[in-house]
Amino acid sequence: MIHPNTKIQHINDQIGYGVFATEFIPKGTITYVKDSLELEISQADFSKHSPEMQEQIEKYSYIDEKGNRIVSWDFAKYVNHCCDCNTMSTGYGFEIAIRDIQIGEQITDEYGMFNMTDQMFLECSRPNCRGMVGHTDLDKYYEEWDRKVQPALMAYAHVDQPLSCFLDNQTLEELQGLFLDQKNYKSVLHLKFRQLNGVTI
Repeated sequence: MIHPNTKIQHINDQIGYGVFATEFIPKGTITYVKDSLELEISQADFSKHSPEMQEQIEKYSYIDEKGNRIVSWDFAKYVNHCCDCNTMSTGYGFEIAIRDIQIGEQITDEYGMFNMTDQMFLECSRPNCRGMVGHTDLDKYYEEWDRKVQPALMAYAHVDQPLSCFLDNQTLEELQGLFLDQKNYKSVLHLKFRQLNGVTI
């Protein structure tokens, strides 16, 4: 589920749609959480779909740490990648604003955390654009991403959290453990699915 203070908006024919903030969203706010309506597609079920359907599933899903493809029921699936993103996935299974997001700003995240099966080439105007994202990015960049995610998590308790009611008890307990001692931080590396295309990575 995407944060309620957002809207879907057409950008251009090349990019398609994106998600934009309709209100100020401060650093530390959960911007997406996997809820009970999200569609989970196992590897076995994915293989039963036609190539045309597989292409659509790949386009609008991410792969979680269990290897399931997750397709959002709402417009969360239209959040675009940016190498200078303003939200990131966390080791706790939700996405968080890693800096303040202004009204009208596009919500963007880091596709390198999504256990991609193929490399995706980017057409990014940012000076720090990597040129592509792929399944090895988590191993390469997780320490850099943790340095952005952990401070945002520490701001969690100081901002409104309209999506916190969708967190399960285990996640809430893990967050409480983090707030008591930052040594309990759960790295974004926990998002990594360790097997792709039948090969352990």
